[in-house]
Amino acid sequence: MRVRYRELALSDLDHIFRYLDQRSPAGARKVIDAIHAAINDVAQNPLSARQTSDPTVRVKVVSRYGYKVFYGVEADAIEILHVRHGARRPWRTEESR
Repeated sequence: MRVRYRELALSDLDHIFRYLDQRSPAGARKVIDAIHAAINDVAQNPLSARQTSDPTVRVKVVSRYGYKVFYGVEADAIEILHVRHGARRPWRTEESR
């Protein structure tokens, strides 16, 4: 399945990388690679991650690092909506609209 990214998700990935890169360049690459592996996993199995309280949004947890990838499933693609660390306050999907 194709993968599309909302502007917010692209910004999230950039911020995550820049924040971690200042602390550990090798660690930053590992985290970004793990997030992209999770995205590739849901692209292959779009209904495998759990639904959120919004039935149009699913969340894939990158368990080793605690990041969450929020996405929507469409007929021919998944759309990555937002990426955030699980320790942050919960994300409300209304924030993305």
